[in-house]
Amino acid sequence: MILALALLPLLNLTPADGAAPWRQPQLAMDGATAVLAYGAGNDVFAAVSKDGGKSFGSAVLVGNAGVISLGRHRGPRVAISGGAIVIAAISGEKGKGQDGELFAWRSTDGGKSWSKQKQISDAPGAAREGLHALAAGPNGTFFATWLDLRQKGTRLMATISKDGGQTWSPNFSVYESPDGHICECCHPSAVIAADGTIQVMFRNWLGGSRDMWLATSRDHGKSFTAKKVGEGTWVLNACPMDGGGLAAKANGEVVTSWRRDKQIFWTDGAKFQAPDWTGKDSALALDAQGKPVIVWTEGMRVMAFDGAVRELAPHGGYAAVAASKSGVLAAWESGTGISVQRLR
Repeated sequence: MILALALLPLLNLTPADGAAPWRQPQLAMDGATAVLAYGAGNDVFAAVSKDGGKSFGSAVLVGNAGVISLGRHRGPRVAISGGAIVIAAISGEKGKGQDGELFAWRSTDGGKSWSKQKQISDAPGAAREGLHALAAGPNGTFFATWLDLRQKGTRLMATISKDGGQTWSPNFSVYESPDGHICECCHPSAVIAADGTIQVMFRNWLGGSRDMWLATSRDHGKSFTAKKVGEGTWVLNACPMDGGGLAAKANGEVVTSWRRDKQIFWTDGAKFQAPDWTGKDSALALDAQGKPVIVWTEGMRVMAFDGAVRELAPHGGYAAVAASKSGVLAAWESGTGISVQRLR
């Protein structure tokens, strides 16, 4: 049964007439501060809320580093830690899969101004697939990971910052498939737990199956171990372009959501959930009580689960979700603009 959504503030944010559509929204929350990042044309923008997403200030231009990768889960990512907001995006001189470097911008004044972009992928064109994830950890730690093409085959590479995004480590490997490549066009997801454990979820490609895997590092990225997520398998000779969502509980257990075929699955620690949800493009956050909030699209509808399944909008796509003690926010593409809904 699908329930009606309680009437909480819904913001419909739209570009000026004739301006480039706003695409691929992403959210980050830290207390009452919420940051909405998105791409428009080849520009990266951010809008900041100081009241838990009830209202947002005017969007600020973060930067432009060339032709941005945008669409189908490509686009900017945002995270907050240690008084810094970091936004990452992949751009190149040519773009469209021909070239692409991962760049990061940082703000230490609440999103009013942004640093010049810093390239954080360290091999030319290595990030040209355009798919990446960004996570924040304690005390100004940030972690970025992406589908990497510096060598033959697609693998996961990463970099870490321990000073609020000012400097980044040399790139290091997260996972290389024994079959020579992971799924080449599904975005990774990443999270850093309170104890510093790094988790990266990605779609693997082993023996013809494109299942979700979880890579874990308990030594700040020096080494990773990987295991399959959930039960069953998906044999597929194609790329679904759908990477799922990931969050970490206070005890370090991870919660995941992801697509297999036409169904959305999720896991809570070691528990595998197989609800009767059809759809794709899921994202996930944990509320203040550690309970999962999952958003996805079913046909043209934007859906949510927060203990019950709800319809957020009859038309939309590429939903994102974020949570803090101040509430839960969802955002999605709606026509040429972006809708932001407080769920709690």
